[in-house]
Amino acid sequence: MSNKFKRKIEDFSCENCNSFVKGDGYTNHCPECLWSKHVDRYPGDRAETCGGLMKPSGVLKQGSEYRIFHQCQKCGQETKVKMSDKDEFESVLRIP
Repeated sequence: MSNKFKRKIEDFSCENCNSFVKGDGYTNHCPECLWSKHVDRYPGDRAETCGGLMKPSGVLKQGSEYRIFHQCQKCGQETKVKMSDKDEFESVLRIP
């Protein structure tokens, strides 16, 4: 299994807040509520069978960029991703 990023353009409905999300191939979480879904072992591969919802659990500012931490509510796995310019900044600020 390769750990190289696989760009996959997909639209989806957020399973947490029901917002419709127009994917751009880099979209991996809802820009409204910031929740994600545990579907990748490596970014974009869609090889993970867990399928649990991933709660935004933390945020870290690195220089001018923000990283959002997610924790799977089913298996507990943790990940981090860069904040997108499409993300609701107010939602980012509400993350503990």
